[in-house]
This record gives sequence, C-alpha cells and structure tokens, in this order.
Amino acid sequence: MSAVRKKGFDGWRWAGRLVLALMLLYTVVPMAWMVLTSLKTQFAAMQFPPQWWPKEPTLANYTRLLDPRGRIGGDFLLYFWNSFYVSFVTTVLGIIVAVPAAYAFSRFRFPGRNLLFFAVLVRNMFPAVIFLMPLFLLMRWLGLVGTHMSLILTYLTFGLPLSIWLLKGFYDNIPVQLEQAARMDGATRFQAFVLIVMPLSTPGIIATSIFAFIGAWNEYLYAATFINRQERMTLPVGIQRFFTEFATDWPGLMAATFLMSVPVVVMFLILQKYFVKALTEGAVKS
Repeated sequence: MSAVRKKGFDGWRWAGRLVLALMLLYTVVPMAWMVLTSLKTQFAAMQFPPQWWPKEPTLANYTRLLDPRGRIGGDFLLYFWNSFYVSFVTTVLGIIVAVPAAYAFSRFRFPGRNLLFFAVLVRNMFPAVIFLMPLFLLMRWLGLVGTHMSLILTYLTFGLPLSIWLLKGFYDNIPVQLEQAARMDGATRFQAFVLIVMPLSTPGIIATSIFAFIGAWNEYLYAATFINRQERMTLPVGIQRFFTEFATDWPGLMAATFLMSVPVVVMFLILQKYFVKALTEGAVKS
C-alpha cells in the first residue's frame, strides 16, 4: 500500500514539475524573442520565416535610445525619468497613507470597521477604464490635467486599496503583545509603532512598494489621457509615440520595452527575499 501511495505521490510531483516547466517556458520565450529582436535590424526583423538568432547582431537600437544628444535618445531618457518620478512619488505617498490606515484596521476596533475596510476594496471590483471620464473631469476641475500630479493622484486611487489590504494582513500577524510590552516599559503607542511594529513590518512595506511601483510604472491609459504635453509624457506613452505612430519599428520597440523592464526586474531581484517573506508571513495567520 505504501509503495502505491509513494508511486502516486511521485506522479503528482512530476506532473507539478511539468506544469512549472511549461509556465517557465511560457514566460521565458516571449522575453527571449524580445531581446533577440532588439538586436536585429528592421529588415532582419521583417524576414519570413523569422529567424531566432540574428545573423548580424547589432546594439544600434540601444545606443540610439541611450544617447542623450540624439533626438530619440534625449526624449526616451526624459520619458524614462518622468515614469520613474511618477512611480516613485506614487509609491512613497501610497506607503505613507497605507501604513497608518492598515495599522488602524488591524489594531483598532470601531463602529463600521469591517464595512469601511471592505468599502475600500470596492474600487477593485470595477475595471480602471470606468473611472476614466470622472477622474478626467475631476482633474480638469482641479486644474491638474497635463501635470504629473494628476497621474500620481489617480495611481494612488487605484493602488491604495491593495496596499491597505496587503499591509493589514501583515500587521495581523505581528503579536500585539510586543506593543503591550513596550507600553508597559513606558513607550507611547506611537513609539511602540515606530520602534517595534515598523521594523517588523519592513518586508510587508517593501512588497507593497513593489506592487505600487510596478502598477504606476506600467500604466498607459490614464497617462495617455491626462498628459497632453510631450515633455511630460511617461515611458509607455512615449514608446507608443516613437515606434508605433506611423510604422512599427519592431527592433526599436523591443529595445525600448526591454529597457523599460530593467528597473522593475532589478528592483525585484534586489528585494526578492523581502517580497517572499512578506507573502509567506502575511498569508498565514499565527
């Protein structure tokens, strides 16, 4: 009987490995095709049947994008900075608001607490495009259309519910007895929060920051609608303007897309251990 169970267990294990291998292949192949296409010329990229490895690899597409003296390079770097600025400010402001909000939902008991918490998540029930016109009218009334602040406020609207939900789950797993011990030693509630809770919640804050940054970094629809000045465009809109407005420059588009993915990948690789720790500790309640 035990041999049969072990054989069945091995079968499920190998099936799981096969599924993971297929998922990895599904993820890696498009990335590999993107990188290889960025090393081709426009003529080589349009060949049929397509060739995986370019016969004459070239870095011309990357040098053109990273040359600050060129027209395309100068604009690309400006769009890159605009995206980084908007994403960074959105992430910082989102954490400043989400941390105390999530802590309040986790620690305090007040009338309507559960209703208010789930009301925060209601926005995620609807697609983002539904709020396009209302938010545009609001930003025009505030005089923010064409500014980066319109994007920052919009991304906060979309990112805060998820940030609060993630951080609340993390705070729920930090024993309240640690704060009580600090209070007994003479610390105020704020001091206990800053000195005890904040250091323990660092992985959760980092994981939430990654989600918020990626969401703002990749957003296209609102950036294309709210920003009407070229010098304030973000990277997704700028890439579309440069490489797909009249005729698609596939190698240039793939090079720009690859460079756009670099900051997110580097950030995730550096903070990976905190990200995994946050997901595991925030998912299981002690």
